[in-house]
Amino acid sequence: MPMNEDYAATEPARAEVDALDGPTLLEFGSPTCGHCRVAQALIAAALANHPRVRHIKIADGSGRPLGRSFRVKLWPTLVFLRNGRESARLVRPDAVGAIRAALDEIDSEY
Repeated sequence: MPMNEDYAATEPARAEVDALDGPTLLEFGSPTCGHCRVAQALIAAALANHPRVRHIKIADGSGRPLGRSFRVKLWPTLVFLRNGRESARLVRPDAVGAIRAALDEIDSEY
């Protein structure tokens, strides 16, 4: 699956995320966040080698329940899931290597 360029119009419910099958990357951020914009090239480069990973880009903010359920405090926060369970997390990643390593972990059995 290719990288999502746009934030999801509506965020999924936590129960939907917990029920996801396979490898998933949740990206919490904001279109106005400078750190989020800088991270886009890193995320795209890392995802290029993982076409099976589902990428869900979620606009986070005050009162957004999914981000609160994952205790997101800074943007971007990348949550790596395997079959709906958190396997790794990166906050404000600044190198593609860390993202690739986390993707390798969730995508290794698929």
